Amino acid sequence: MVLVVKQHRCMHSASCVCIKGHLSEDALFLVFRHMNWNPRLIAVLSCVCKWFDEVAKQVLWKEFCHARAPKMMLDLHSGGSHIVDGNWKALGKLLIYCNGCTKGGLFNNIHVPGHFVFRTRFSRTAGKSFLPQQCRNDVLYVSDPCEHLDQGDEGDLGFFRGIFKSFATSKVKKMLIEKRARFHPSESCPYCKAKLWSMLEANMSPGSSSARLGAYEDSVEYFVCLNGHVIGIGTLLPLSDSEEVPEE
Repeated sequence: MVLVVKQHRCMHSASCVCIKGHLSEDALFLVFRHMNWNPRLIAVLSCVCKWFDEVAKQVLWKEFCHARAPKMMLDLHSGGSHIVDGNWKALGKLLIYCNGCTKGGLFNNIHVPGHFVFRTRFSRTAGKSFLPQQCRNDVLYVSDPCEHLDQGDEGDLGFFRGIFKSFATSKVKKMLIEKRARFHPSESCPYCKAKLWSMLEANMSPGSSSARLGAYEDSVEYFVCLNGHVIGIGTLLPLSDSEEVPEE
């Protein structure tokens, strides 16, 4: 029985350590399924040679994403959408990695190192709070905030990330183009390296985003890349205050 439908031809480099042969795709599939699609080991395998990297991108990261967030993956691919195809590695990283920020980068003088997270909940319902009113028919999955408390003058920070379904045909992308929104001059998406638009600069960041995040008004800033990945930040309210914030 063939487990991996598409077979990948090995593209060896001169220094390839598997020049004398390697496991088949089916064998790798079975090994990593037994390890529950361990993302750290998939990343290690990708460094062995070009062939392993290709199999990881097209097969192993895809299986990891489906195992980690099955309902979300099913929805992202429903209705003939293939937005994730070719970007499984980027999506896998988005599911388990908080990108943080570097000083002088997307969020000015804030420096919080990126890190892996054990598990994060992504919500389609929460995503609607980050969409302009006229774009509420778009589908956006947004994570719960990754809290980084006591960041000096910046206070308590919450980082969030997300992904659009069918971003290429979304109303958000159409509006960004109609507004002639500019890409960030130097920074790129930490997950896929694509160019980024600022939703705040495009005046497309609704007030409901701060309420959903439990953040101070006008403190939320987020970006969307050409592949539909979302990264953002907000200054979190004290717990007793954020519980009383109404949603729009």
